[in-house]
Amino acid sequence: MRIWSIHPKYLDAKGLVALWREALLAKHVLEGKTTGYINHPQLIRFKNSEDPVGYINHYLVFVYQEALSRGYHFNKEKIDMNFKPGEIKVTRGQILYETKHLLKKLEIRDHKRFLQFSEESEIRTHPLFKVKEGEIESWEKTEN
Repeated sequence: MRIWSIHPKYLDAKGLVALWREALLAKHVLEGKTTGYINHPQLIRFKNSEDPVGYINHYLVFVYQEALSRGYHFNKEKIDMNFKPGEIKVTRGQILYETKHLLKKLEIRDHKRFLQFSEESEIRTHPLFKVKEGEIESWEKTEN
C-alpha cells in the first residue's frame, strides 16, 4: 500500500488506479470495516490526524478529480463527501523520497511521464498535505 504525498498528477495510469484502490482500502481500514492492514505504516499519519476517516475521504476527492481529468471512470459514490477539509503535515524529506521512488517506477513503466516529471523544478504535494522541513517520515519503510 502506498498513499502518495505527492500530487496524483505525477502518477502513470497503473499508479493512479493502484492509488485509488489502495486509498479505498485505507478508508475501509480507518472505518473499521476490515481487519487487514490495520497496522500498515502508510496509515499512521491518518490515524494521528484529528479526523482520520474525513481526511482519507478528502484525499480520495483529489485522486478522483485526477482520474476524471484523464477520462477515467472511478466511482465517486465510494467517497463520503461529508467531511471537513483539513491538512496533514509531511516532511520535505518524505516528498524527496517519494519523488525518487516514483521516478524509478516511471522510468520503467512510462518513459514519457518519467521525462516530464523529472524536469519539474518544484514537486507539488497532494492538496491534503502541507510541507514542513524534515527528513523522511519515521513511518516510511525505505528501500535499502
